[in-house]
Amino acid sequence: MNASDQNALVIEGGNQLKGEITPQGAKNEALQILCAVLLTEEKVTIHNIPDIRDVNQLISLLEDLGVEIHKIGDNSYAFQAKEIDITYLQSEEYKAKASSLRGSIMTLGPLLARYKYAKIPKPGGDKIGRRRLDTHFLGFEKLGAKFNYNSDHKYFEIDAHDLRGTYILLDEPSVTGTANVIMAAVLAKGTTTLYNAACEPYIQQLCRMLTSMGAKITGAGSNLLKIEGVEQLSGTTHTMLPDMIEIGSFIGLAAMTQSEITIKNARIDELGLIPDIFKRLGIQMEFRNDDIFIPEQEHYEIDRFIDGSILTVADGPWPLFTPDLLSIVLVVATQARGTVLIHQKMFESRLFFVDKLIDMGAQIILCDPHRANVIGLDRQIPLRGIKMTSPDIRAGVALLIAALSAKGTSTIYNAEQIDRGYQYIDKRLQALGANISRI
Repeated sequence: MNASDQNALVIEGGNQLKGEITPQGAKNEALQILCAVLLTEEKVTIHNIPDIRDVNQLISLLEDLGVEIHKIGDNSYAFQAKEIDITYLQSEEYKAKASSLRGSIMTLGPLLARYKYAKIPKPGGDKIGRRRLDTHFLGFEKLGAKFNYNSDHKYFEIDAHDLRGTYILLDEPSVTGTANVIMAAVLAKGTTTLYNAACEPYIQQLCRMLTSMGAKITGAGSNLLKIEGVEQLSGTTHTMLPDMIEIGSFIGLAAMTQSEITIKNARIDELGLIPDIFKRLGIQMEFRNDDIFIPEQEHYEIDRFIDGSILTVADGPWPLFTPDLLSIVLVVATQARGTVLIHQKMFESRLFFVDKLIDMGAQIILCDPHRANVIGLDRQIPLRGIKMTSPDIRAGVALLIAALSAKGTSTIYNAEQIDRGYQYIDKRLQALGANISRI
């Protein structure tokens, strides 16, 4: 058994949960917001930072680069990037750290903007299919950066001594690609027009933060951004959104375990289609101010399209349904009444965890790498506990939800994959009454 196998969650399923749970700060916002501190030498204070593996690794990487970091409270930090050690990018330590963390790619835009140079090994992350970096580099090149990839050492090296604003049509509305180009453009000379930009709440949050630092950005929330370069940026204070993926996960958890759960401070105004999709699966919920109350529900029935055809739930760029929650929707559908087609358009390997659900007794037909047909069991046959391994963050939590609803004991190995995206997940679920332990 290797080291990753030794970090496992053991779950006794079949228990109803009850209580309140507060979502952590948004992981996907944190990775870009944290890197934005590199854009100024002044102090930047950030609140609601999730205490999860990927984020903590990125904070450690920023500290190694020379950022002064002070923890000022639970989930709150002060950052000051006064003196950055660019030579650290040449070290073997940097290569090892950055290659193990996909979020390290987000340091490129700020480093190019402020220091005119960046270097990064090919980043790691989830094994959910090829996650190309072309959007980042094509955007940097349009701004005037010169890019080189050393295939022997698997290193990307970028020179950006003359960044100038220009018209950029992104080849895809990548969230991280959009964020990186925005951060590179805010200190470039002239005006950048960014079309086909991602418009997720995380990008809107980044634009709000940068604007409060003195950047000139218009169009946030749309796919057409205009960025007028400025000479320098100042410090700011920023509070991150709650994690919409956690919120969706908790909605699915409540339905699968027939539990009464209240999700506190959910920022419902920023959730887009997420509540609507879960309602189409038959899940009842009430909005109480900014809380989401999910009542105990013995059965939930999947909706159909208006013409009576089988419901399809597909992902897409915001404001369409986020791909990070398709794994949760798929698991929730296994115990619904009815049938749904899950169409994962954006990543070709993200549905391969369904073999574990089939082993648990779920009725799922994997049509191809992108589509799975789920025939709901309507609780007539409970899932059964098994031993399994988490392949990535989102599949890991989907399997955890399945295990909590299943009959018997389940063991999920490689649990640090879940820890990468979910803060103290075992302790927080224990507080709701879940029988879950870590070995």
